Amino acid sequence: MNTVTEFKRLKPSAASHSARRAAAEKQRKVLIAGGAGFLGSRLCSRYLEYGYEVTCLDNLSTGRLCNLKQQSRNPKFTFIHHDVVNPINQKGRYDFIFNMACPASPPKYQSDPIQTMKTSIYGAFNLLDVARRSNAKILQASTSEIYGDPDVTPQTERYQGNVNTVGPRSCYDEGKRAAESIFHDHRETYGTDIRIARIFNTYGPGMDPLDGRVVSNFINQALDGQPITIYGDGSQSRSFCYLDDMVDGLITLMHTPGTRFEPINIGNPDEFTMVELANLILKKITTLSRITYSDLPEDDPKQRRPDISRAKKYLGWAPKIGLDQGLDRTIA
Repeated sequence: MNTVTEFKRLKPSAASHSARRAAAEKQRKVLIAGGAGFLGSRLCSRYLEYGYEVTCLDNLSTGRLCNLKQQSRNPKFTFIHHDVVNPINQKGRYDFIFNMACPASPPKYQSDPIQTMKTSIYGAFNLLDVARRSNAKILQASTSEIYGDPDVTPQTERYQGNVNTVGPRSCYDEGKRAAESIFHDHRETYGTDIRIARIFNTYGPGMDPLDGRVVSNFINQALDGQPITIYGDGSQSRSFCYLDDMVDGLITLMHTPGTRFEPINIGNPDEFTMVELANLILKKITTLSRITYSDLPEDDPKQRRPDISRAKKYLGWAPKIGLDQGLDRTIA
């Protein structure tokens, strides 16, 4: 059976069914690096629900232990305080590994750009070594930022990007691009079973209030009655994917059989300008906040919108929750 046929056999709901079935057949183990973060902690929860043994590895530089309160009560959950920059010498073997370890908000990854670059590059090597020892499937959480400030829209996986290698965002953008190359080379050299998800802007309940990204900024400013700060003229756009949709996409990608090496965009293709987002939030929150404008940061992308044709075709995945509904849940 060819790869495309294998992909098409899976339906959108197949991620949870496939994961549950695998756990039922054998006690499966998953390692989630960066598992105390916004996305990583939700992955931990989901795999515990499926009956997996879950190991969360995090140095807590941006991850939060409060994200793991429920998980820590489960006897199948283990937390390891460790930085993926350093070799991972755990003796355990794993069936699945997620590399979610890297600050993702500009204020946080720019605060220590050298460490951000090390996390992307050394972390990729160290987790791939674990995957090779365990003969595990491994997923790299890449990012839409590898497209830089795109000059095409929507962005397909074939687009090679427009990235400034010496700008304030380059530590993250180039670090993630390098990590993709490392994963590719590990597959070519050792046959490692890899998957690469290019994640677009994700939001939802459990975001760090001090995250520094636009959805959390706007909501918190409105809740506090502070001015909602838009950088530039507000015409720049983003596409926002709700947390549960994103986790469904990542799990589906991990458990789809016979995947060939192709990065896959995971995101919501609905596009909104910053002014549209701000006004939508202002309609949902009773507040004295008003919109103010400030200078656009250097290298801030003007547009971000995923082409998810590949995810639909190969994974049977598409987001289900729109921004209006997702913001209601997040604000609450």
